[in-house]
Amino acid sequence: MGNRSSRTALAGLLISSLPAAPLGAAPPESLPAEQLDWQPWGEDRPRGAVCRGVYRAPEYRLAEPMGNRVATEADHAEYGENGRTVLSGEVVLRRHDTQLEAPRISVPASRERVQVEGPLALRDQNVLVRGSEASYALQGKAADIEEAHYVFHEQRLRGDATRLARVAEGRYQLTEATFTTCEPGNNLWRLVGEDIELNQQSGFGTARHARLEVGDVPVFYWPWMRFPIDERRQSGFLWPTVGASGDGLDYAQPYYWNISPNQDATITPRLITDRGLLLGGQYRYLLPSDAGTLEGAYIFDDQRAGEEASDYTPLENGDDRWYLDYRHAGRFDERTRYRLRYGAASDGRYFDDFGAGFSELDKGSMQRLALLEYRGETWQLEGKAQGYQVLEDPLNPNDKPFYRLPSLTARADWQQGNFYEEWNANATYFWRDQIGDAQGNYTYKGQPRQVPLRQAANGARLQLTPAVGWRGESTWGFFEPRLQLHHTSYALDYGQRDTQRDESLTRTLPVVSLDTGVILERAIEVADSAYRQTLEPRFNYAFVPGEDQSQYPDFDTTERAFSWQQLWSPYRFSGGDRVGDLNRFSYGVKTRFFEDSSGRQRFSLGVGQAAYFEDRNVDMDGDSDDSEDDRYRATRDRSPWVTQLDWQVTDQWRARSEWLYDDQRSRTESAGLNVQYRADAGHVLNLGYRWQLEGFEPTEDLEDTRNYDREEFSASFAYKAMDRLDLVAGVRYDNTNSRMLEQLAGVQWNGCCYGLQLVWREWVDDENTANTIADDTTDRGLFLRFAFKGLGGVGGATGRFFESAVPGYRPADFGRP
Repeated sequence: MGNRSSRTALAGLLISSLPAAPLGAAPPESLPAEQLDWQPWGEDRPRGAVCRGVYRAPEYRLAEPMGNRVATEADHAEYGENGRTVLSGEVVLRRHDTQLEAPRISVPASRERVQVEGPLALRDQNVLVRGSEASYALQGKAADIEEAHYVFHEQRLRGDATRLARVAEGRYQLTEATFTTCEPGNNLWRLVGEDIELNQQSGFGTARHARLEVGDVPVFYWPWMRFPIDERRQSGFLWPTVGASGDGLDYAQPYYWNISPNQDATITPRLITDRGLLLGGQYRYLLPSDAGTLEGAYIFDDQRAGEEASDYTPLENGDDRWYLDYRHAGRFDERTRYRLRYGAASDGRYFDDFGAGFSELDKGSMQRLALLEYRGETWQLEGKAQGYQVLEDPLNPNDKPFYRLPSLTARADWQQGNFYEEWNANATYFWRDQIGDAQGNYTYKGQPRQVPLRQAANGARLQLTPAVGWRGESTWGFFEPRLQLHHTSYALDYGQRDTQRDESLTRTLPVVSLDTGVILERAIEVADSAYRQTLEPRFNYAFVPGEDQSQYPDFDTTERAFSWQQLWSPYRFSGGDRVGDLNRFSYGVKTRFFEDSSGRQRFSLGVGQAAYFEDRNVDMDGDSDDSEDDRYRATRDRSPWVTQLDWQVTDQWRARSEWLYDDQRSRTESAGLNVQYRADAGHVLNLGYRWQLEGFEPTEDLEDTRNYDREEFSASFAYKAMDRLDLVAGVRYDNTNSRMLEQLAGVQWNGCCYGLQLVWREWVDDENTANTIADDTTDRGLFLRFAFKGLGGVGGATGRFFESAVPGYRPADFGRP
């Protein structure tokens, strides 16, 4: 099971409300760093180190004695008549891994327990304790030390106590004590308690009447608490998440339950003062060949359910709201695996209102899946039932996806020399609830709608797509003819919908392609550096005969936007409901530069175009488009020129671009440029430009079809101002509509014993209607994460968001120091 990032027991009382007694713990002042085995970094400082030094235990002064014997060394020894011995001067005792150093030690005749006068130092397996006086058992692990100062080297813990008792191997009881992971001389935070117990065997500590001090100022109080001292999982309260706005307070108090080594759970009551009480939880388990997670949340009587929703929402104040997400994966053997997933939410706005955290990506759907798969050397078999709940509010009923109940797939491939064969078969039954009345009429956002006939049927689809081919390949080029047969048959049910469409359809079409290319190579010198340059002409012919598919349904198919990859692909659609007609010859050339010394590609430039010998008459409606621009794209005799660039300018700078230019109408259809700078020190800079002609990206939803040309600029950076400080910012600007789409600014401080991430963000939500900006809304927020390393953190985890907002940036992991 994975580690939890913060596992601190918490009672939840503000320090200002405390009586005086619990705050009376008065531990001694800390010792100077040189007395705590602290070694400042010199020239050996590791790159990226956030602490100014490291704890290093010196070598033992005495060799380990045999058996249970005690080795001693002293300047003077006095022997009394009653058997008592007094050692003085520089006295050193060692037994096993324990070494005691002091100026005076009294050893009784029984040799059981010695009295030590300080200042003393007790060392035991990467633990150092200094004190003013002590009582130490020679034949056990017990020790009592007054005015103690302790260091756990490996865990980077230190603290002070009026009294420290070692009661067993790795177990320490402290009175009026402190605990911190801050380096010596820095008390940015420390835990102060009347009684603290540290247990290295179990990996946790407990404290009574404990207070958290930040900069010597008490800020929190616990009557009792439990906290980790290493990376092992421990049960206990986690740090709370607290939010505030003009509408009220949002307080979540999670409790982590370490059920067993292979099971754990988190239970999170969450009080939202203007909504009500939400109860959430997560359960995880790990079995020898299986693992799973169950999570969810429920709020009774959401008092603001309808106030923040859209105009056409079905939500009303007082609605109960919830979500559930179950995931399980396992295997029967090395070749046979299965997965289960069930997700559901009460409404499409649940995660907008109660999202799990700032680091969560936007949830657009909840998946339902039951999958069984077999991966053999020749055959791959798969059976699944799959569906989704689309999370939109309000949800257009026609946007509900079809369920696959079930979908059965079989794939196989055989190869003999250069000749290969493939077998692909899929049988799927597609189903969804009837939308609207029997004729598919329904109302959405106050407007009458009707389900298109191509999306009105449920039914079964059988696909058989066997293929044969021959691929010859060498260092100078390749040659690959390929023939694939696309056979599709349907058994459809339109219910009571009035239609003359045939419910039993069959389509069989060949897909013929020939792909060939030459790789020419030469040695070249550029700026006194040796390179290997290639020149790679490539040619591809594809033929797919046309067939009227206007009677065919649309269960899972979309049209692909044109790109460099589409130059060499015979398939114009993804999914199985359309086979696009095509009679096309593609030609292009690419040149690449490789460093001779490392073989690393430094530069790649490709240019290509496709020539069409026939119009493309099949679209998502099954026949040709009627709009002028769509008709032009379907009938033009050649594609846009496609230019693709990937240039590693230096080890730090990289540029990538793709440009689609229509030479018949002398216009750019799509262009994108991304420039990135990544310094060895961790600095990152991203600059981006994007242009797309109106209608370039095919879409079926008219509301989500842009009716304007898109031009956007973007920039983001992460600057490591110092080892501990990172500055992050980003913007995305819509030049077409003269508005900011997103702005963010953040800071990350990664100190030796604490970390902080703070980000402000403002962004535009298009409400799933790309064809108009009138209904777009602007959201903004300030998000904070503060972590006391070794104790826990407050706020959401912003690290994953920083990574997505600034590609190439790697924020610090706020684990232990």
